[in-house]
Amino acid sequence: MENDYLESAKKQFEYYKMLGDKTFAQLNEEQLFWQFNEESNSIAMIVKHLWGNMRSRWTDFLTSDGEKDWRNRDEEFENDIATKAELLDKWNTGWQCLFDAINPLTAADLNREIYIRNQGHTVTEAINRQLAHYPYHVGQIVFLGKMLCNENWQSLSIPKGNSKTFNAEKFAQPKHKQHFTDEFLKDE
Repeated sequence: MENDYLESAKKQFEYYKMLGDKTFAQLNEEQLFWQFNEESNSIAMIVKHLWGNMRSRWTDFLTSDGEKDWRNRDEEFENDIATKAELLDKWNTGWQCLFDAINPLTAADLNREIYIRNQGHTVTEAINRQLAHYPYHVGQIVFLGKMLCNENWQSLSIPKGNSKTFNAEKFAQPKHKQHFTDEFLKDE
């Protein structure tokens, strides 16, 4: 079960990265920097925050506190990203840091204690913490992308009005274990 947990966690992280990737592909550079008002975050600001969090949490994951002394969380919400290419680089760098840390983990690591802001967490708890945090922000990115694209938005799940057809197709197939593919995206 513990190995299944790690595989499941990796799949969930991959899923949320993919949602972001597919959103970015639909947006132009200007849209990535759009803010509803001064108090709201642009997609670029959300990406910068995720990048900072991921680098802090996953660098030396098992051996140092997840809140690194070099991290400045407040600056993550001040946009200094200039281009879509730079945004995508930060996005991919953050996720690569996460996958570099989580891929070598084994079931034996799950009960090890690590620290985030000097508070002890098992590795499982630390992973779960980020599985709650990152989807929250990826959901914001997708929501903003959908608003910005309006009628040009290409659905990342079952398009409105197609649930019955989609479900009929699924139930017409024999029961099987879901494998992580692009089709996995539409199941939500």
